Amino acid sequence: MKKFILIIAFFALQVSFGQQNTTTYYFIRHAEKTDNSQNPDLSESGLKRANLWNKIFSEVGFDEIYSTDYKRTIQTASPTATAKKIQIKLYNPKSIAIESFKKETLGKKVLIVGHSNTTPNFVNQIINQKIYADIEDTVFGNLYIVTIVDKTISFQLLKLE
Repeated sequence: MKKFILIIAFFALQVSFGQQNTTTYYFIRHAEKTDNSQNPDLSESGLKRANLWNKIFSEVGFDEIYSTDYKRTIQTASPTATAKKIQIKLYNPKSIAIESFKKETLGKKVLIVGHSNTTPNFVNQIINQKIYADIEDTVFGNLYIVTIVDKTISFQLLKLE
């Protein structure tokens, strides 16, 4: 019990003195789409998944939510953005400046919605490693979580159905 109290006190002191700056990124791919056209809407299954993401993220205090400028990504982010009263910021995965993005989001909790071929690459750029490959076309439940505490980067991939 004493050890537990000491650990809690240690973390409280770190937070109160601001010794650590924590940034957390949550990356997801858009939900299921209606068809393979250029800019389709979400399908009924996709809308259900977007609402599921909102439930999953209900306890996360996001500061910002980013989406590419496509119907399917915006529709995936929208339930969470609406619930959190956060305006979705658009980004272009082909031209985003990673270091500038990291500076702009420093110390924040950020949701980023992208695509099967852009989300893993974005994660790889944030963690400065080539770990993740493109997402299979049939996979919509990957959640990549990247946490940066000062200069220490940790990351994980959760696979949801």
